[in-house]
Amino acid sequence: MSARRGGNTIRGPRSALTDFLAANNISAQQIRDDYQRRRQSAADGGDAGEGPSNQAAEQNEDEALAVAAQAEEDEMKTKKRKRSEKDAIDNIKKAKSAKTSKVDAKKAAKKKARKADPDLDESEDEDYEVDYKKAKPAPGQFEHCDICNKRFTVTPYSKEGPDGGLLCTPCGKELTKDMKKEQKAQQPRSVGRKRRKVESERLDGVATGGAKTLVQLCLQRVAQHHDDVEELGDLPPKLLERLSEIFSKKRVMKSKTLPLFLRPDLDSVVVHDAAYLEEDDYHQIFAVVPNIKKLVLSNTCQMKDKSMDYMLERCHELRHISMYAANLVSEEMWYRLFREAGSKLEVIKLKWLDAAFEDEAVREMVNCCPNLERLKLKLCRRLGQDSVDYIAQLPALKHLSLQIGREVSNDTLVNLIEQRGPHLETLSLEKFLDADDTVLEAIHDHCTHLAKLRLSENDTCTDAAFAALFTAWANPPLSFADFNSTRDVDNNNPTGPEDEPIGLASAGFTALMAHSGPSLKHLDIASCRFIELSAFIDVFNGAQSYPALEYINLSFCNRVDTSVVAGIFKSCPSLKRVVAFGCFDVQDVVVPGGIALIGVPRAQDAIEQFGVGIGVEEAIGRMVEVGG
Repeated sequence: MSARRGGNTIRGPRSALTDFLAANNISAQQIRDDYQRRRQSAADGGDAGEGPSNQAAEQNEDEALAVAAQAEEDEMKTKKRKRSEKDAIDNIKKAKSAKTSKVDAKKAAKKKARKADPDLDESEDEDYEVDYKKAKPAPGQFEHCDICNKRFTVTPYSKEGPDGGLLCTPCGKELTKDMKKEQKAQQPRSVGRKRRKVESERLDGVATGGAKTLVQLCLQRVAQHHDDVEELGDLPPKLLERLSEIFSKKRVMKSKTLPLFLRPDLDSVVVHDAAYLEEDDYHQIFAVVPNIKKLVLSNTCQMKDKSMDYMLERCHELRHISMYAANLVSEEMWYRLFREAGSKLEVIKLKWLDAAFEDEAVREMVNCCPNLERLKLKLCRRLGQDSVDYIAQLPALKHLSLQIGREVSNDTLVNLIEQRGPHLETLSLEKFLDADDTVLEAIHDHCTHLAKLRLSENDTCTDAAFAALFTAWANPPLSFADFNSTRDVDNNNPTGPEDEPIGLASAGFTALMAHSGPSLKHLDIASCRFIELSAFIDVFNGAQSYPALEYINLSFCNRVDTSVVAGIFKSCPSLKRVVAFGCFDVQDVVVPGGIALIGVPRAQDAIEQFGVGIGVEEAIGRMVEVGG
């Protein structure tokens, strides 16, 4: 019995007494015994004449009996509940024991069957596997993540965690990412892919034969972790430029990495791939390096007039400008560049200019750049014969490289060589298809200081003219000679004219090596297909020596065989690289130490074969044994 007063519960005497008995763990039997003892004591020594006292005692006795009855009833319920729980647990254990016994019996039978028949398919064991995992929640229900323990709504795409539970969406994505990384790490690396990477690094000069140098390892590590590099410190300009080449090759020269190559104390900025740079990045270059003298920007597709204007405003010491594909710069801005900075410019190299650089721009350059010593104009499709006439008026020109798509007459080329030839140290004429023997004759008569000569991709000059060029030539021996792809191109007559070969052939090649062989460092005669085997053997016979020759390209000279390559090894003590793509008669070559042979692989070999650390004589001896 209880009542509420002012929000507090007032409990009756029976409820209070029940709580007291439950708290002190007093059973119903103890209450009865105590009651009988007190009753006997009252009958023996009590006063029967006291009415009120007897009435109170009787009331207490009734309450005690009621409490005892209630306690006995509660105790019976507790015992019944415990007995029910025990029975349920026993039933579960019996069921599990029965299932386990059944599974064990099946496994034992399967094992016995496998012993009797070893060819039994083991995949059938899956039929005897019993999984006691908890059933997964259905989509739409709530569940706690097995990793972060956050509550989330289950979907059909919820992933299972490492402990069997379900995962929330963020944890599921992280788990999937980690699993993909582990699978990728466990997969064996492709040998072909690794080989291609090594060959690419070797051909680009990033790596050479043998162990890498400490500088190469450091540059490779910096390029690998470019996102984590904050600055390069006082790195020398040469290494800074080399690192810029690596960044450009890996396509990581972006707005984030560009500041690594900018310092106020530098006088040169070299970016070989500026395709990812934007207009603000060019402004940053000219703001951070105001004393810039050498500027090399390749693939400058976002270079505009505004950037050029800022360059002219900030940089007043420009001496060297090299730009590739700056097609958003207007022709008026080129005029302004030559007028304002032309008096100090010494080097101009422009390549792949389309609509905004014409003959008039070349005339403005010639008028405003009197100190220009080195000029390179390649693949500027608006330039023509007038530009060649203007270039012939440059008074201080020493190095000239031209590749003009439009037709230029032989008289114009001869006039250029007559005017500038006596002072030229470098002459490069690429893809002048119609240049004939008169051009070679003009070079022979007027060029007396050339160290580098290139006349490539020509199908008009004859072998006799090349031989005459190098016969009794007053010019000192060349150090660089490039006559690649000078040959007759006629699909109906692949062997060329019968009366006189077109391009550099046997006579011209022999005269070239007789004139410039002792000083020649770089020789490119690729696709000069009319040089005979006898000419190669006479030049590289082992008795004659070419001490300075380091690089030779014989690609698609189809007369070259293994004996020619062996003779090159013996006649060139300083040789570093031989390129021989398409020389199918070169077989079973043993490469000496320190030399790289490129382009003559077998199916299992690399494109670039490095020397195995043996000398030239031992390598030639092994090749003779294999040939025998």
